[in-house]
Amino acid sequence: MICRSVCKFFNQMLTSPSFMDLISTQPPLRFLALRPPHHHHHLHHQRQNSHVSSVPYLHVFDPDQNQWLRFSLSFLPFRSPHPVASASGLIYLWGESPTSIESNRSLVVCNPLTRQFQVLPQLGSAWSRHGSVLVDSVNHRVMVLTELAALYFSNTNKTNSWLTFSANLPSKPRSPILISDSVFALCDVGSPWRSQWKLFTCILSKLNNNYNNWVCLERQEWGDIFDIIKRPRLVRGKGNKLLMIGGLKSNFSLNTPCSTILILRLDLERLEWEEAGRMPVDMYRSFQESSKLKVFGGGDRVCFSAKRMRKLALWDDCDGVVWRWIEGVPGGGDGLCRGFVFEAGLAYEIFSGCLASILFHRLKLVCVLRSEAFNEFRFTFDTLVSKKLLL
Repeated sequence: MICRSVCKFFNQMLTSPSFMDLISTQPPLRFLALRPPHHHHHLHHQRQNSHVSSVPYLHVFDPDQNQWLRFSLSFLPFRSPHPVASASGLIYLWGESPTSIESNRSLVVCNPLTRQFQVLPQLGSAWSRHGSVLVDSVNHRVMVLTELAALYFSNTNKTNSWLTFSANLPSKPRSPILISDSVFALCDVGSPWRSQWKLFTCILSKLNNNYNNWVCLERQEWGDIFDIIKRPRLVRGKGNKLLMIGGLKSNFSLNTPCSTILILRLDLERLEWEEAGRMPVDMYRSFQESSKLKVFGGGDRVCFSAKRMRKLALWDDCDGVVWRWIEGVPGGGDGLCRGFVFEAGLAYEIFSGCLASILFHRLKLVCVLRSEAFNEFRFTFDTLVSKKLLL
């Protein structure tokens, strides 16, 4: 089906300064976005199913409407786009050049609603395989972190290049997060027989290769806080807070079973911990037999995923703590999901500072759409209207 916008009034309305001003005042839509399977699993799946359409999508869940949506990434001129992070309505992803024979990946930033994108300065392929991508809304700061080194980029860099810093962490950083001007990560400083987790932090504005940027953050009054949680993970909390999540041990013995999943919250100003929630026992039974658990989200919402489960558990503390299941998770594989928070909006700008055109302005272009894609577009449009992003 071919469609073309023939309404001049509709076209003028969507591109008018007053409409752009109105859009900029609307709060973003807070979605929970899914990352595709890991690179090598994803590429193997594509090769095994080369006859199947491989149009890339960003799958997101709307907790307020309790429904799944998807945004096409087909506008990106890259093979196998792999979204990994988001900040200020922009998606950061790894993409392979369609003309390169070698697996040469670039870090790309885009807005899937406006279909604007920009490629960041080139990186070596090892960074995409081993590095964790951290982003925030201040000057579009980006960090790619490994155990031994960190790359840092900001649109304020006059050289338009990555700055390299030594990390010197005691072990591979687990679930690093960026809050304000600080990076936090968990590191295992124990022995091969017994894990011992510590919280490490560094300040971005003080990054320097002349001294160790990372320090261990600990207080005597915290007691055995890291000993009661099995395989902890960090998630960015609301405001100046972080969440630490893991299995609640029954006792301090080496292979003790867990009774549930515990969520602890650290106030970074007062450096005090408090319990934010614990998974109901009936829900936790679904996770007990799984060898792998993934945790993602941010703010007042955290998702839990395990192998061979076709649903997610959601902790929602927006209006009081609520635990519930998310059904209908898209995709196949082993059912193990990873993800991040995506605050979708139409008025977010890319690094260049040029105001991004609006997705619906593209209706004036001739576009070839299958009925499924058209229904998806109409569904997304109606969703934005119902949330008063479009009036």
